[in-house]
Amino acid sequence: MDLIGERWALLVIRELMMGPRRFGDLRKDLHGISANVLTQRLEGLEASGILRRRKLPPPASVQVYELTAWGYEIKPVFMVLGRWAARSPMHDPTLPISAVSIMQSFETMFDPALAGEEVMTLGFVFGDEPFVVHIEKGALTTRRDATDAAEVVVTTHPPLVAACVYSKVPPAVFEGDGLMALTGDRAVFERFVGFFNLPEKAGV
Repeated sequence: MDLIGERWALLVIRELMMGPRRFGDLRKDLHGISANVLTQRLEGLEASGILRRRKLPPPASVQVYELTAWGYEIKPVFMVLGRWAARSPMHDPTLPISAVSIMQSFETMFDPALAGEEVMTLGFVFGDEPFVVHIEKGALTTRRDATDAAEVVVTTHPPLVAACVYSKVPPAVFEGDGLMALTGDRAVFERFVGFFNLPEKAGV
């Protein structure tokens, strides 16, 4: 907790789990954090060896933050915390969720028994951020990448994907309002949402 116990520290680490991010991107996806607090958390995590700063080569030439190899080793902790938190009686799936968060939730909540022998590749586009989810041999992987090879591409906002996957809201509800677009084999996405269920709430 001396390393990661400061408020926002774990959330900053989470947002870096799928690759380098710019300061502005981190602040955009961490709802409610101030620029000053984000700067403090980044500096503290860098001093601890959990992340590092580097400048991208031209033509980008921008500074980004990325986890060190040791920093990435904390990923299993996020998965355990995610499964545990989903059982909270106060869990509210309608709260804002970032693109990285929804991708990590797929890895955390995926049920291989429900997927069986399915092999599929899906693309998700949130603004200018593309992600790819691949399922094969009972394993699910996610990455930030172009969606060219995906069988279906879902273009929308992360909370709406969460609604489809975890609350089983039909995509047509959002498509009708122009909030979601499915390109390709929509049956793939319809099967995909069946591989996830929220756990039972804890008795308190």
